[in-house]
Amino acid sequence: MLEAAWSAPPTQARKRRGAVWHRTAWPGAILAAAFLALFPLKDARPVSAQADYDATRQLFLHGYLADSQQKADLGYKSFLHSEPEWSAKFQLQEAETMVWRGMYDDALRLLASYAGAPGDPELQIRRLTIEGVAFTHQEQLGVADRKLKEAEKICSNGFPAVCGEVLRARGVLEIWRGNFPAAQRLFDQSLQFASLHHDRWLEAGSLLNLGGVALREEHFDEALDWSKAAYRIAAELGAEDLAQVASGNLGWAYLRLGDTEKSLALFLEAEKRAADLGDVSAKLNWLKTAGYVYQDTGDLERASQSYRQALEISRQVNSVEDVLTSLEDLAHVSIDEGNLEDADFYLAQLVPGAVATVNRLDDLDVMLAQGRIDAARRQDQWAKELFRGVDRDPDSQTSMRMGAEHELARLLETENDSRGADAMYRTALATFEAARAELKNEDSKLPFLTNATPIYDDYVRFLVSQGKPVEALEVADRSRARTLSQGLGADPEKPAFAPATLHPEAIARSTGATLLFYWLGAKKSYLWTITPDKTAVFSLPAQAEIVPRIARYRRDLLGPEDPGESNNEDGRALYNMLVLPAARLIQPNAHVMLLTDGPLSQLNFETLLAPGPGPFGKVGAGDDATHYWIDDVAISSARSLSMLAGVKPSGGMDGKLLLLGDAVSPNPDYPELPMAASEISQIERHFSADERTVFTRQAASPEAYLGSRPAQYSYIHFVTHGVASRTDPLDSAIILSRTGSGGDSFKLHARDIIQHPIHARLVTVSACYGSGARSYAGEGLVGLSWAFLRAGAQSVIAALWEASDESTPRLMDRLYQGLENGLAPADALRQAKLALLHSHGNFRKPFFWGAFQIYTA
Repeated sequence: MLEAAWSAPPTQARKRRGAVWHRTAWPGAILAAAFLALFPLKDARPVSAQADYDATRQLFLHGYLADSQQKADLGYKSFLHSEPEWSAKFQLQEAETMVWRGMYDDALRLLASYAGAPGDPELQIRRLTIEGVAFTHQEQLGVADRKLKEAEKICSNGFPAVCGEVLRARGVLEIWRGNFPAAQRLFDQSLQFASLHHDRWLEAGSLLNLGGVALREEHFDEALDWSKAAYRIAAELGAEDLAQVASGNLGWAYLRLGDTEKSLALFLEAEKRAADLGDVSAKLNWLKTAGYVYQDTGDLERASQSYRQALEISRQVNSVEDVLTSLEDLAHVSIDEGNLEDADFYLAQLVPGAVATVNRLDDLDVMLAQGRIDAARRQDQWAKELFRGVDRDPDSQTSMRMGAEHELARLLETENDSRGADAMYRTALATFEAARAELKNEDSKLPFLTNATPIYDDYVRFLVSQGKPVEALEVADRSRARTLSQGLGADPEKPAFAPATLHPEAIARSTGATLLFYWLGAKKSYLWTITPDKTAVFSLPAQAEIVPRIARYRRDLLGPEDPGESNNEDGRALYNMLVLPAARLIQPNAHVMLLTDGPLSQLNFETLLAPGPGPFGKVGAGDDATHYWIDDVAISSARSLSMLAGVKPSGGMDGKLLLLGDAVSPNPDYPELPMAASEISQIERHFSADERTVFTRQAASPEAYLGSRPAQYSYIHFVTHGVASRTDPLDSAIILSRTGSGGDSFKLHARDIIQHPIHARLVTVSACYGSGARSYAGEGLVGLSWAFLRAGAQSVIAALWEASDESTPRLMDRLYQGLENGLAPADALRQAKLALLHSHGNFRKPFFWGAFQIYTA
């Protein structure tokens, strides 16, 4: 049966158990030809009973549990007197389906009346295994152990067709005992058993189990691999219930990696599938896990609603484990809401059950919840003892330890124990770093920092409050561009928290820029302004006050009106919030380098409305005249100070150009661009014939780029469509000409780009959404621009929104003219934009010139 999955926001660190598929089920004769070969039914048996049983099994194996249970009950009653051996098989099928649906009491009551066929060892094994799983879920582990030992004894006499499930059931029991290594060995054995007997259904179940164990052991990369493999097999078999479990397990892996958006979509998909299939236990599980995502993202009302529904269903099906977890969840969300009386109410119901359970994680979770309540009530000594108990317990999961350490750091801070708080914040971040060091895949590392963002936020705020702004800046920078810098070999993975010692003013001098480093926080945000002579820190409003204005202003920038002409309120307010505090430290026409994160990554600072008429005249009307900030400064974006430390500015244009574009449309979704040929022609004239390599029309293909040895070019330019994937940013792609009959052969994916190192001074992606559509904590926007930086480019120009095919050729022509005249890329791009802004046509609107941003590694 699908085991209850557990989770909580990382800072609360409640136990997070991966969903483990451990229903007792055997291959039937109706799902695939392989099953028919393995388990032929004897022709001498009654045809009507055989047909009814086969139909019942088909419903079960495809996941239609309510229908299968109803049909099994009908078969049991219909053949009770005329065909008792078939009646027994139907009875077992009904009990098995009940266990799948989480109806453990009902299944055990039904089996209590089971007469069966004493001489049929296969039926005996099935009954004992079903009972073993049901008793496991009722936390009667001693009884479950005895049942499975009986089944194993019969299996020792040689009945391989059903004994693979006994292995898996035993693995599930070991999970409930907390013996994960033993469980993994058993699931490995059941997977080998499935392979040996060509049992695809058991194979899918074993893979799911292995994924669940990997989640419990916090090996998230492995969990993704196991769960994806299980999902593929389930889809091939049409096993809907297995597919919904695999979908949910993938959601768990993504949640633990910090990708709440992707995990919520998978949990809701799994919940819907479970509801459609009549799978009560699975619906309950995914209902709770969706609540965890809501709580992670601050939607406490929806989280509480999910937990209350889960508690009601848990009590209806009498699932002790699910009742406990629902009460724990409600206690934690009540603490988050500040409702300590409600939290006490839930804990009062929880403690007797948790104390009686064999699972130590339940006890630890109660300790953590009680500690949070005591801390909120300033019963500090009790709270500290509870947090330290969780932190030191050998059974604590990494997320639980990290959460207890974070809570303890905050508590010490409130007691004005600065030294103790500082040490505990560092301990919590060291725990996080050790977990991150175990990740192997870049896709997994990208969202993982989300798990530590609240700790970083509190620690940065604490350091600033202690009068240590530079140390706070070093800690904040430690959270930035980790995956990018490690991919470039600039930041070797270390299982420790050790922020680099920075020399901010020296970095400003080496880059020739004024650096604006932003930190958006839950309670307070900060801006560090770094010039060659000094570093100053300014307090900004909390993230919740800034982010809505970014969303509204971005929407207005993409609309038909010119925000500058109406003195757009959000454009002015964002300037006053984000730039005005540092304005006196920024010289006219300075190069400003932004180091942003999160929602700020999607804001074009050039379009902010500064007060006054500006050097080229005003934009807005009346006494409150404004101008776009691009009139005052040249702006580029960087990922982290530590990466900037090794960057040297360069000017002039030398080296070779690789130019691809004007591709043949692969399908109606990506029509040909009427002005692409014109843009290519204008760019070509800035390079001599022997300095440029150009691929157009059918020749402009992904294979052409990958096979051109792109590392030899100083400039790489694409003139085409682009597509940004929000759910999988490394699936973002440049759209080129199709090669062969492959479905996506026309896409140059971000994940392929990073596999081919380059040394380009500048890569320009003259396409829509080249900057990316998804911002990750610490990494900023991840998409095509990130991929080219990861591949080794010094700078990348890419679009934040849909670039205009009409204005882009003019913009790019002026960009390369500026480079030819010796300007640095950021200055050349600014001059090109100013030419459009101060023209007299429609292109003066920021929609046309504001899309393209320049990013530096």
